[in-house]
Amino acid sequence: MDQTYYGTKKVKATPMTRGRYNDYRGWDLPDDERATEEGYLVEYLDGGKGNHPDHTGYITWSPKTAFDPAYTPIDCMNFGHALQAIKEGKRLARKGWNGKDMFVFLVSGSHFKVNREPLLSILGEGTGVDYRPHIDLKQPDGSIGVWQPSMGDVMADDWYIVEGGA
Repeated sequence: MDQTYYGTKKVKATPMTRGRYNDYRGWDLPDDERATEEGYLVEYLDGGKGNHPDHTGYITWSPKTAFDPAYTPIDCMNFGHALQAIKEGKRLARKGWNGKDMFVFLVSGSHFKVNREPLLSILGEGTGVDYRPHIDLKQPDGSIGVWQPSMGDVMADDWYIVEGGA
């Protein structure tokens, strides 16, 4: 049975015509292809064995008409792409946020024994707690707290990766 998929791949793309790509690979251009067709040399960064000595990832060529609707530059991501990057350990921010040096990041889950308030009076000393993964927000003043996205954050297309993230 055929299935329809949505996908997320991290790629590096270099604008390149079909003819130039074939030259780069040392291939003859087939008669039924246009050398001037706009597109991209695409290198897959998250899997696939390298197939060219100048690239560590798998490379291919993609027509501009197929590539542009499928990929978004990492400096203007939607919330879905931002969330994927957060799960990968990246620090993310929005261009629309007013505070300087604000970003969100993933806090991995952990297990610890209670040794201070307020959990001490709720659960008792030494009780094991499974601390679930969540996303925190670093504020401009350096404080950090649990982050809950607003509807504006969820609908925004101005997410970007902050340097210094994993």
